[in-house]
Amino acid sequence: MKKWAFVFVLVFVFGAIALWLLNTPDRNRFPIRGIDVSHHQGQIDWVAVAEDDVQFAFLKATEGGDFKDKRFLENVNGAKEAGVPVGAYHFFTLCRPGRDQAENFLDSIKDINLDMPIVVDLEFEGNCSARPPVEQLKQELHEFFDIVETSRNQQLVVYSMLGFMAEYGEAIPSRKMWRRWIAIEPFWAEWEFWQYDDDAAVAGIEGPVDLNVYFGTQEQFQGSYLNQ
Repeated sequence: MKKWAFVFVLVFVFGAIALWLLNTPDRNRFPIRGIDVSHHQGQIDWVAVAEDDVQFAFLKATEGGDFKDKRFLENVNGAKEAGVPVGAYHFFTLCRPGRDQAENFLDSIKDINLDMPIVVDLEFEGNCSARPPVEQLKQELHEFFDIVETSRNQQLVVYSMLGFMAEYGEAIPSRKMWRRWIAIEPFWAEWEFWQYDDDAAVAGIEGPVDLNVYFGTQEQFQGSYLNQ
């Protein structure tokens, strides 16, 4: 092997190790680990999941104005039976009115007792190609938030990432954040949840799954959610 190639391999290997270390939250600081899933994960063995150090799960309920995740209720029931606290999230599309999306979301989570927050997922990946003006999206989001929060009598948590926040941050109501950053802790801003891995292995789930941590202690987690 040529010297430059050997050096490249060493740099790659040590870089990968460093990234893995940076990408693994300190379990002493963040002891509460959870996952987020949708129908893409297929049928889930929630008992196995619960035994693999998973203490909460966010489940996809809806997307846009009419899509309902076909495994949402199955996942709600399976997780609850296994003792895993659950929350629900809606993927907000940029090409449907906020009112239509709120009604779709609320129809799917009605009569469901959720332990964790309700979440709106704001991102470009997987979204439609529309890029509305900031003021237009602000109006649609505020209508979505108003309808959902009034109906459920609780505030939404916002899931998002740097790219979306950079373009549309002014349009998003100020709420607790669930931040995606697959590298290092998002130390530059406050967060309630941090999605730190999107290619993890968890018992009971075939294929990759997202991992998250909660910002706080076991006692804070218990007091914030499980004693509601």
